[in-house]
Amino acid sequence: MTVVNDAPKSKTPADRPEYDHAGRTAIANRLLKGSSARSFDPIVELDWDAPLEEGKYFLPPKVISLYGTKLWDEMSEEQRIELSRQEMANVLSVGIWFENLLNRALLIRLMREDPAAATSHYELTEMGDECRHMTMFGKVIERSGARPYMMRPWERWAMLALPAVMRGTFMWVITLVGEELFDALQREMRNDPQLQPIVARLMQIHVTEESRHIGFARDGIMRRKPIRSRWETVTAANLHGLGGPAFRRLFTNPQMYKRAGIANPREAARIARKNPNFHEVMIRSFEPLSAFLRQADLMGPIGERLWRRAGFLP
Repeated sequence: MTVVNDAPKSKTPADRPEYDHAGRTAIANRLLKGSSARSFDPIVELDWDAPLEEGKYFLPPKVISLYGTKLWDEMSEEQRIELSRQEMANVLSVGIWFENLLNRALLIRLMREDPAAATSHYELTEMGDECRHMTMFGKVIERSGARPYMMRPWERWAMLALPAVMRGTFMWVITLVGEELFDALQREMRNDPQLQPIVARLMQIHVTEESRHIGFARDGIMRRKPIRSRWETVTAANLHGLGGPAFRRLFTNPQMYKRAGIANPREAARIARKNPNFHEVMIRSFEPLSAFLRQADLMGPIGERLWRRAGFLP
């Protein structure tokens, strides 16, 4: 009697799918053309001499962390606008530090890549975009009359160490965590009539240019999907969850409330973290990225638990 073995055979190296270099190159070339056709210099695109408009917010009220709470109801309109100024300065400060991180990770990556490749050329172009964004964020903080929020020493050390481990799928997942949370809300806020014009213009520019960066990162993840190892998948699918508690703390920085004149800033932070309205804002910010991570099979159980506990998932 002949015994037939129906068990699947393990793939040899020759059987494994190869990375789609041609497709990745085509995407890079398309994004390079888009960058050439539609990039912005914030020094000339924003009217730095225009006065701030009285009575307008620096973030729309509905996305401010204390909106809808008893503490918010007790604040005057001037106090609410001041809190919006401080929350905007905090968010832009976080954006500066993250884009600094991304640029350093891309520089390390470029040391291993072909300098004549289209992907390398787009990564250099993206770094140029990010440098202009950091300039724009810093100048808007200054123009608003606020001050930037600085990282604590341990946060700086963490940011210095992180680029060394940002490789493969994990590199692009971390990129999306830092970019998509802001992008989703900016798309919602940029046309709000209550917004200061200079902030609205910043968001319009940032959304336009970040859409290319997000597209490049998402494409990098999907092209690696057929070839990534189980270890690469498991680590990338779960370590991104650390972003949940980190961003929850950053978005409710007690220093914002202190600078806005709130008597008990730590209590204000606790109120914000329990605020159902702000919880909904966090969910909306994470929703597009959450859907993509599930599509890419990169929402691991630990990662999902961390994002949910931090309030970014319902």
